[in-house]
Amino acid sequence: MDRFDVMPDRIREKARKWDKTIIEKNFGRVPEDFIPMWIADMDFKMPPELETAFQEAVSRGVLGYTYCYDEFYQAVMRWHRDMHGVAVEKDWITLSYGTVSTIHYLVQAFCQCGECVLMNTPVYDPFDSAAEKQEVRRIYNRLNLVGGRYYIDFANLESQLAQHKPKLYLFCSPHNPSGRIWSLEEMREVARLCRENNTILVADEVHREHIHCGPFHSALALDEGRENLILVTSPNKGFNLGGLKTSYSIIPNGTIRAQFKRKLEQNSVTSPNVFGIIGVIAAYEQSRPWLAAVSAYIRENYEFFRCYIEKRIPQLRVMPMEASFLAWVDITGTGLNSEQAAAALASQAGVLVESGTHFVEGGEGYIRVNLGTQRANVREALQRMERIFNPLLH
Repeated sequence: MDRFDVMPDRIREKARKWDKTIIEKNFGRVPEDFIPMWIADMDFKMPPELETAFQEAVSRGVLGYTYCYDEFYQAVMRWHRDMHGVAVEKDWITLSYGTVSTIHYLVQAFCQCGECVLMNTPVYDPFDSAAEKQEVRRIYNRLNLVGGRYYIDFANLESQLAQHKPKLYLFCSPHNPSGRIWSLEEMREVARLCRENNTILVADEVHREHIHCGPFHSALALDEGRENLILVTSPNKGFNLGGLKTSYSIIPNGTIRAQFKRKLEQNSVTSPNVFGIIGVIAAYEQSRPWLAAVSAYIRENYEFFRCYIEKRIPQLRVMPMEASFLAWVDITGTGLNSEQAAAALASQAGVLVESGTHFVEGGEGYIRVNLGTQRANVREALQRMERIFNPLLH
């Protein structure tokens, strides 16, 4: 048995993804044997190196205020050098309390009420809500679907940047929800257009650690695009550390970095979470073999999922999952819309997935399925999906 086949006790953990009260607030009544495949949270036990690091911290018996000590910066710099082939300077790194909250702070720092931000759609909903909550306008650049794969509409993008002059371009790389990896040529064109229109490129790279069909190019690899770049990331998706609420930004431009830091200080984002900084270091410095192994397991889950659907539920179409652990599935062949499909799976089969309508716009006709779980869960979920969808086969 593979070590990732073993299911931790996520009920005792009080995992939001598995809490039935929270689930039924979102999905209504569901069967007792539900399979949650919604929140982007993996069901695998943490790397043993992380567990040891946390246990050692607890054994010291004190959890007082800490600070961003040098081991944290060195771990981040080595990770980017070794894993992504880019050089990062210590001064560029700023720790914060999670990528979502960082996006909110960035909108506060660089946008005034009535100004705008740009994003591709469909997209991770907190991009949109971060702007909406600050009363900042949102400009949507809808991705083109060509041959079952998303592409940026560069003609429209160039027009939108020139016309609206957005302060920020919130750019998801790899893309959530589809797992699309942008090519180096696409990244260069994005950077060029942002630079020419004085728009700050905010590259969210939290899903970059699980790469299944590469190569992946970090925005930091674009030397000509660094002067207006803010990269936000964390080990949270790679190592499933979302509950630590710890992330960081990398900002090469000193003026932009200083403006962002002033906003963090205004919000009293100062000393880090004790376990958060330990988790970053232990993940990056000691847990690389675990990451390689779990990525391979996820890739096998995806291949199993894709092949099963092709053979047994042909009215569904799975977009190639080039990165991450989230499958983006076209359900239009069922005759149901996204909300109907997600509701039927939840109420009749106990399979909990995200409706594509949760991704701002352009996700109608899709569901997002979390494959970061045990293969037995994937197999059972597919069998239930088959029972729900096959009677609808035209």
